Amino acid sequence: MDNKQFGKELEKRTKNFALRILRMAAQLPPTPEGKVIRYQVIKAGTSIGANYREANRAISKADFKNKISICTKEASECMYWLEIIMEGKLLPKEKVIDLYKENDELLSIFTSALNTCRKK
Repeated sequence: MDNKQFGKELEKRTKNFALRILRMAAQLPPTPEGKVIRYQVIKAGTSIGANYREANRAISKADFKNKISICTKEASECMYWLEIIMEGKLLPKEKVIDLYKENDELLSIFTSALNTCRKK
């Protein structure tokens, strides 16, 4: 798989992740705490794909690096909120764990890409 094809597949993967985040967040309790966490996890989880799409259309290497850096930060933040959801027992762990694992894989991909950019 070449870089362009990989990029397109990763765009699809991050969009699917965002949609899954939306479905999971809709199940959070309608308490004040649940509403705050819903907002935060949706914001972070959907931002990953949006910023990755922008990275693929970057106008320079510096722009690409900046967008990938944002993807990394948003993926890390999303992971935090997923941990809060599981550890705070806002949803059963079984409803969140697959998203958590996918988030971890995405974070690893973006961290690796960012490290590659830094070496150049």
